[in-house]
Amino acid sequence: MNHDMTFYGKRVCFFGAHPDDIEIGCGALISHIAGQTDLRVVTLSDNQKNPLLHDVVEEHYRSMKVLGVPEDKIIVGNFETRRFPQFRQEILAFILEIRNTFNPDMVFLHTKSDLHQDHATVTEEGLRAFRGTTVLGYDVIRSSYGFFPHFLVEVNDLDVQKKIQALAEYHTYDDKYYFDPDLTRSILVKNGALAERKFAEGFDILRIIGAFNCNQ
Repeated sequence: MNHDMTFYGKRVCFFGAHPDDIEIGCGALISHIAGQTDLRVVTLSDNQKNPLLHDVVEEHYRSMKVLGVPEDKIIVGNFETRRFPQFRQEILAFILEIRNTFNPDMVFLHTKSDLHQDHATVTEEGLRAFRGTTVLGYDVIRSSYGFFPHFLVEVNDLDVQKKIQALAEYHTYDDKYYFDPDLTRSILVKNGALAERKFAEGFDILRIIGAFNCNQ
């Protein structure tokens, strides 16, 4: 088996438009790294203008707790869902504030294959904010078109179970197909097959900043 490429970040930041986005796209990876690095998990909309989604913020906190992320590492904004394109400058300022205070080594945003207007706005403004930072894109299966993971990160059985358990905290979405544990597991198995590993979380590459070193 080939050697894996080793990558790391002392500070890693995940951005999502809505509660549940980050868990769907990155839950297994977060489980894998939460005890090894300093994380921030940033959701821009609390979805509280929709009365049917009253519980999603609390579900988000519980979900992240399953993955090993405490509440003081979680940021939830109040931008209005489906209106992000109208507030680009405010969203950019929000992201820049996190960049300036946390200064992450690596950032995760929605894939550019995502068709949701809020997801696309987060990615576009995030790329503007983090011009000199490695940025990877994650997939939210319900709203992407043409996503293919070019960057595969091996995760283990426990990470897979944690991701499934984390998504199970969203009782608001019990009837949604994209919360089906079999679907979640199958995506991690498929990505693992692409990497010739048992399980992997998959991302596309939005920007890689690297330095080659063969002295190790």
